[in-house]
Formats: sequence, structure tokens, C-alpha cells
Amino acid sequence: MESIVLYDTTLRDGTQGENINFTAEEKIKIAQRLDALGIHYIEGGWPGSNPRDLKFFDLAKRVRFRQAQLAAFGSTCKPHIDPAQDRNVIALLESETPVVAVVGKSWDLHVQQVMDNSLEENLSMIRRTIVYLKQNQREVFFDAEHFFDGYKDNREYATDTLLVAIEAGADAIVLCDTNGGSLPFEVEQTVGTIRNLLLEKYGNTLQVKLGIHTHNDSGLAVANSIAAVRAGAAMIQGTINGYGERCGNADLTSIIPILSLKMNRPCISKENLSQLRKLSRYVSETANMIPLNTRPFVGESAFAHKGGLHVNAIMKVPRAYEHIDPEIVGNERRVLISDLSGKSNVEYKAKELGVQLGANGYDSRKIVAEIKQMEQQGFQFDVAEGSFKILLEKFTDQFKPAFELESFRVTIEKDKDRPCTAHATIKISVDGREEITAAEGNGPVSALDNALRKALDKFYPHLSGMRLVDFKVRVIDGREGTAARVRVLIESRDQDNIWNTIGVSEDIIEASWQALADSIQYKLSVDKSINGNL
Repeated sequence: MESIVLYDTTLRDGTQGENINFTAEEKIKIAQRLDALGIHYIEGGWPGSNPRDLKFFDLAKRVRFRQAQLAAFGSTCKPHIDPAQDRNVIALLESETPVVAVVGKSWDLHVQQVMDNSLEENLSMIRRTIVYLKQNQREVFFDAEHFFDGYKDNREYATDTLLVAIEAGADAIVLCDTNGGSLPFEVEQTVGTIRNLLLEKYGNTLQVKLGIHTHNDSGLAVANSIAAVRAGAAMIQGTINGYGERCGNADLTSIIPILSLKMNRPCISKENLSQLRKLSRYVSETANMIPLNTRPFVGESAFAHKGGLHVNAIMKVPRAYEHIDPEIVGNERRVLISDLSGKSNVEYKAKELGVQLGANGYDSRKIVAEIKQMEQQGFQFDVAEGSFKILLEKFTDQFKPAFELESFRVTIEKDKDRPCTAHATIKISVDGREEITAAEGNGPVSALDNALRKALDKFYPHLSGMRLVDFKVRVIDGREGTAARVRVLIESRDQDNIWNTIGVSEDIIEASWQALADSIQYKLSVDKSINGNL
């Protein structure tokens, strides 16, 4: 079957999402990652709209892409203006990209009531712009904005915008569900009708790609893109992680594996498919957005199993509860520990974490009972794998602490209208050697963290590569007021890994210490298992 062409617009449409922003240099790095994945076209931005995109295209002139073609995005020329005199169109050519994507109106409502233009002039703008760009040896894609809404209101005119683009020399026409309000059966029917119309009109001479561009306002962007492929679309536009304006765009991290693994419509190599999760994480990190755990295929929870019956089944036959092998998309199976866990969960996790069960009389059955009791008190081990590993080692007398706390003291000082200051003093021992240090911080937990790191630096200097990336406090039962028990969750990371730890206490500093100490103990334990004695 015909392969599907992937057109990524993360760097343009994706940046229109709330709180999404990239520097020109970051966009270059993302573009290189997209190229390495095997994306065919990368839309770099709108050079006529802002200095950042102008800088990106200037930087991109010195970058050699292995596979992808870089595209510049812009609108048709303004009404009654020669494209050669239109600054936005000129900027498209000055970007020096081999591909140009031009957006034009295909909904008569926008033409007449929003732009205050005539239907005839809008068609002329589409024609003039594409002809001019083709004269300048560019591959030109025409994005028919609001096509599905326009097709519902005025089928003939919406179709005319496509025919004008084709006759002007467009290499691809892209049907856009700009408002994201269409349903899959509507998209499939409309795309099929347009494809048949073009085949009737042009027959074997038709060389134009038919593409689809969908938004997620009805939660159907991926489904609508797949429906379009079923009806004959050969190009899909989308973004990594579905980033985009309002509710986002079609998510390529779902579309790519669906096409490759479920529809036998190849779009990237199997080898590159295994890099999909890493790319998803990289774009999230660069955008400073917390990765969505429940994102299909690449999310942290995509292959996570909590119920004991489920875990028992996947230990025997993984496909009993997994629709694909997680490693194919670069993900991994995760078994969660909670009060819903059974023996199978504990045994699976112990093996995964390298902890031998049975020592000290603690088998999986007894550990399950202990976990259920601790979760009654407020612990939540399905979100704190680092603490769970340490707990297993303590239960089975296998825990060898990298350091031991002797004492700490935290003080808060507030002077009139000045901000609070926090100071921490800590005393630890490592293999019988004591260290006492003090540090300041932005709050008591920050001060304690700084003091602990300072004390440990003499023994474990490589800890400087570890950092805390998230800190959450949850009141477990607020009926006790300020005496209520609190849960503290800490997420930490180094260059290669992310892990979570937990603490529970009526004292927020004590709970924070538990989570903080576990985080560093876990890091040092993992490093020791990899590198031997540190």
C-alpha cells in the first residue's frame, strides 16, 4: 500500500498552544530530532510574522537535514496586491526553504464576513500566490483553512478553492479541520468525495498529494486523521505530543504507531519507531511542559499495570493486557504497587528492581500486607518507585544506606516586611565518618536539600548531576486542620533517569526529609549497582 507522508508542524502550529514557546536555537534542535526520526516535512515557522522565526530560518540555512524537507509557512498575498510586492510572500522566498506552505480561506463565511473580501478575489489571491511561488521553483502546499466547515456551508465554493490551487500548480492540497469540530465519519466521507472528484477530473494526470490537518477541539484529531487516510489522504499534518492552539493538533506520537503497527501504512522505519518516546520526552522537556502520563504509546502510564489480576496475566501472556509490545515505541512495561496489588505485583517489581524476596521471612504475601497497611496511612507507592525499592530492601534486610542521618535543625526567620529566610544545619555519617554542614535556601526544604548535598559532596561529588524537578504536598485528611497528615512527593532526575520518592508525616518537614533522603539514597544505590563502589 502507498506509504503515508508525515508533515510536522510542532515548530509553527504547536507553538500556538498555551505556554508553548521555543527559542530559535531550540527549534533547530527539535528539527534535527524530527529529521532523525524520519519525518518527511518539517514546518519551521512563519517567517513573515516574527523575528524568532526569521532567525530560525537563517540558522537553518547552515543545517543539513538527512531526510526531511524544511517548509516555511505563510498566507496568500493580500487582496489586490501582486505577490511580488507582498512582504509576507517575499519572506517565504527569503527563508530559502525548498517547500512553502500557503494557507488560504476556503470558507465563504471567513472570506466575506471576517476578511470583508469578495469570493472572486479570494480565489485570485490563492491563484496568484501559488503561481508566483512555483515560478520561484518552490514545492508548494496549499492549506485549505476551515475546509470542512466551508464544505458544509458552501460545497461548491470550498471545492473551487482546491481546484484553483491545483490549476495554479500546487503540489499538495491539505484539507484543514481548523475549528476541530468535525467527526470521523464526516471527515472520511468528505475526503473520499474530494478524492473521487479529483480522480474524475484529472484521472491519471493527477500528481497532487491529498493531505489532512486536524485540531483536537472535539477530542478527535487523531481519529479524524486516520479516517482521512482510510478515505485516500496520503499526507498527515500534526505535532509531537499534540501541542497546538486551544485543545491542540493531531498527535503524531499516536498517529505514527497507529499507521505503522495497526494499518500497515509505513511512514517511518521500525528502528526509528523505537525512538518515539524519547522524542516525545525531548519536546516536552524543551517546551518546559510536564509530560502527560496517559498519552497513548509514549506516556509513562501507557503500559502501567496496577490490578493484581492484570499483573498475573501479563507475567504469563503480555498481550492479555497490552495491545502492542511497549519496546516497539521505546516505552516499557511498568507494574505499580498499591493497596490494589497482589503477590504478582510485588514479585514482578522485586525482580525488576533487583531485590531478592524471602530474606528475613518477608515473602511477597507479607510485603503485600505491609504495603496495604502503609497505604492506609497515606503512602502511595504507585507514584514513588524509588521509595518502594528502598522499602523492599529494608523489609528483606538488604538495605545498605549510602549515608545515615545523625540530626538536622531547620530555622525560619521573618523580619517585619522582609521575605522569610531559611537555614538548615545537618549532621550525617558515611561509613563512620561524620560531616556537619549548614546552608540557606528558599524555604526550609530547599535549605535542608542544600545542606544535605553540601554534606554529601565530599563523599559523592557526582551528585551534582542530580536535580529535583517537582515537589508536591498533599493533605491526606484535612479534618485535623494544621495537625493533619501530609504526603510529600518528590520527582528527581539525572542525565538518564527520572524517579519518584514519598514521605508521609504530620510534620511537613519530616515528610519532606523522608522523600528527600529516599531520593538521594535511591540515586546512590543505582549508581553503585552500575559503577560498583563509588
